[in-house]
Amino acid sequence: MIVVEVKTSTQAQEFLEVPKILYRSDKNWVCPLDQDIEAIFDAKKNNFHQHGEVTRWILKNKSGNLIGRVAAFINHEKAHSFDIPTGGIGFFEVINNYEAAKTLFDSCKNWLSARGMKAMQGPINFGENDTFWGLLAEGFTRPSYGMNYNFPFYKEIFEQYGFICAYEQISNMIDIAKPFPERFTKIANWVSQKEGYEFKHFEKKNLERYARDLLDIYNDAWRDFDNFVPMQLETVLTSFHKMKLIVDEKLIWFAYVDGIPAAFVVIIPDINPLIKNLNGKLNLWEKIRFLYYKHFSGTDRIRAIVMGTKKKYQKHGLESALFIQLKSYILSLNNRYKE
Repeated sequence: MIVVEVKTSTQAQEFLEVPKILYRSDKNWVCPLDQDIEAIFDAKKNNFHQHGEVTRWILKNKSGNLIGRVAAFINHEKAHSFDIPTGGIGFFEVINNYEAAKTLFDSCKNWLSARGMKAMQGPINFGENDTFWGLLAEGFTRPSYGMNYNFPFYKEIFEQYGFICAYEQISNMIDIAKPFPERFTKIANWVSQKEGYEFKHFEKKNLERYARDLLDIYNDAWRDFDNFVPMQLETVLTSFHKMKLIVDEKLIWFAYVDGIPAAFVVIIPDINPLIKNLNGKLNLWEKIRFLYYKHFSGTDRIRAIVMGTKKKYQKHGLESALFIQLKSYILSLNNRYKE
């Protein structure tokens, strides 16, 4: 086996090709957009490069065929918030062969160790945890846009190498047509009508204003969680600009109390059904196909990416009120979104 650090444009393209080769017969897998992956490793498009470093490798067998890939990175703002300096690995893909996986893990381990790291965490992203994050351990159904999907044998390979579970995160799927519990609806309606409480949906024309409001809420709401690092405005703006093509303004809601940003929820249409046949490409022709699919077939699923409520306003029922706003809008669309 030959492990090669990605240095050239050809090798970067091979990095993108690895999962396309491995998952070609998996009906549930959806190829991420090449531009989304490449943006992670582009210092001009990912502001994490300002306080971090990253590299990646591809793995080939003796015949020169691609059989794996991985990336390693250090977020210097977060690495030392753990008990011991901790780097990250991600974008891991490999054939069902432990020695191949070990070769990739060792490459990450050696690179991180040479830079003072004593542990590695993964699979994670060199960015925020809304995309390309986590090891799927059960529930191997079709993923939503941005969610990791991998072979079931990955868990065994990670554990065999010595990884242990840091935390478990559960994704739940619900039928949108199912009514909210009566008590939930009663509380939400009461909160929605309280004096000084205001609810607004996102507007592209005021993108920067809402980005600042989200940042204000998020950094307050999540600050007490372990290893929390405040999000930067540039990161939020980049995410909003990235979503502009697919965003439905009335799926992103903010709550204000006496004019002060208090809570938010960000939900986006799941575009995976629209990009499934694009094989990761989004050039001019693929953009035309994407817009065609979006207009004529659309998507019936939406994904909640992130939400937060300032500590001062937690337990005020704002979250319930936000979801009532969402529900009213979604039901008005006559079954456009179903889950």
